[in-house]
Parts: sequence; C-alpha cells; structure tokens
Amino acid sequence: MIHIRHAGPMDARDMAALLTAIIRKGGSTALTQEVTRETLLGWLKQTPPNSIWHVAEDDTGTIQGFQYVKPNANLPPGACDIATFVKLGTNGLGIGSKLFETTKKAARELGYGWINATIRADNTGGLAYYQSRGFEDYTRLPNQKLCNGQIVDKISKRYDL
Repeated sequence: MIHIRHAGPMDARDMAALLTAIIRKGGSTALTQEVTRETLLGWLKQTPPNSIWHVAEDDTGTIQGFQYVKPNANLPPGACDIATFVKLGTNGLGIGSKLFETTKKAARELGYGWINATIRADNTGGLAYYQSRGFEDYTRLPNQKLCNGQIVDKISKRYDL
C-alpha cells in the first residue's frame, strides 16, 4: 500500500538517492548532475511558502516517489511548476497517480489556477504520465541546453485546476 504525506528534511537522503538513480539512468529528467542529501535539503529550505512537497512511501516507510509544485517567475500569476520522480522499476504501480491526486488538491487549496509541466521531448514515459493525468500540450521549446551540454527539445503541458 502506498501512502502520501508531506515531505520534510528527514526525507532528503532517500529522495536524493531516488533522484540520483534516475539521473544516472538518464533520459527522463532535465537534471544531469547527481544530487545529495544536502542538495535536497537546500531545495526544501529554499522553497517559498506556496510550494508543496509530497512523498509516496510504502508500508515499510520506504520512499517510492516524490512530487512538488512551486511558483515559477516565468509563469503567469496563479500558475506553478510540477516535478515528479518515481523510483526506478515502480512505474505503472499507481505511485504517480496517488501523488498527483494529493498534490492537485493542495495546489487548489493554495489558490493555483493551473499547473505547468515541462518535460524533455524524448522522455516518453514522462510525457505519457502527464498526458494521462489530463495535462495538455501548449508549447514546445526547441533546442534547450542541459547542464551537461546536451541539446533537447522540451514540451510544456498545462493542467487547469
């Protein structure tokens, strides 16, 4: 059974390990440099009050995924960005769905009107995930340079709350 709860500093190590495994595999996140516990702690501490972080954990307390929404100065007021990370090998088990249902409700409660997801165009799994949640394409960003120098297109999808 998967349980969703707010993420906190005590989760940073496990969240970093989960995300680093995804980064090492490559192809499904725009992040290209491994992250540490300290990296995640910094992200958690630097998020504005209208940010939401959730973790999905199993009955043993092992984190199976996490998701966050936060404001982005490049988006209009009332919009926020979303990021979702699910433990490798657990796709299709409903972890992302449970995270999104909780995050969506919290985003509405904070007054957001819509959620933006910007995904690498070559990340078919990520594109399918957001599409299956009801996100709709609204722009394509060609030739985006990642931190490692790789050039990829990105697709922005919108979910109206």
